[in-house]
Amino acid sequence: MTNCFISLPFILASLSTTLFGQNLPSIQLDRPDQTECPFITPPKYIQNENGFTVENFENNHRHFNYPSMLWKYGVNEKLEVRLITELVSFKSSMNSNSGLLPVTIGFKTALFEEKGLIPKTSFIGHIATSRIGSKELHTNLIAPAFRFTMQHTLTRKIMLAYNLGAEWNGDNSQHNYIYTLTTGFTLTDKIGCYTELYGFISAHNQADHRCDGGFTYLINNDVIVDVSGGIGLTDQAHKNYISLGFSYRFNAAKNL
Repeated sequence: MTNCFISLPFILASLSTTLFGQNLPSIQLDRPDQTECPFITPPKYIQNENGFTVENFENNHRHFNYPSMLWKYGVNEKLEVRLITELVSFKSSMNSNSGLLPVTIGFKTALFEEKGLIPKTSFIGHIATSRIGSKELHTNLIAPAFRFTMQHTLTRKIMLAYNLGAEWNGDNSQHNYIYTLTTGFTLTDKIGCYTELYGFISAHNQADHRCDGGFTYLINNDVIVDVSGGIGLTDQAHKNYISLGFSYRFNAAKNL
């Protein structure tokens, strides 16, 4: 499971500060929730989002991410390119397996700015390779995924965000539809929190519905940490999970 989520504090700052001003808006993330945000990484910046996760299932089955890493590079104000790597371990009472999941590449492009009832909207497209990763975790097919990510500013301290999309797992041609719905709150200048409902719907399996929540803490304009956890709501879902995250960004042009 890739923990790619919306950042919560200081999103309003990005609405009033241009990328070419003296000060950039505070770092915006695609974690710790499952709702990916519509904001684009600033041009010529590299951003790294790390998540360490323990996910528990029935029958003593456990998944570990240590970590999942999302690398983003801002090409311009409308486009970022993305690379995801996930070092994982799957453990059960019968066996275990560890390694690097097939590497995922992709992009995010801005579509609309928020205006009245129209949300700030972006499109994210990913392709998980089938062979670039540990041999034991190779898949039969490449696995595409896409989602539209949308966000409304409700008040100065409350926002509503949601995603709609679909993903393939690489093992067969079947796909799951994805939905997420998040409410984010700015508590202080440095602390934000969120609550979320999300899930996966398939024509071939029962629906998988889950909920979660968490907190973010802004260390400085370019560094943020987070903690989150959630539970499954249906039989198809996991029992629970907990995750810790650390994310940062830097000016690639300045550091070359």
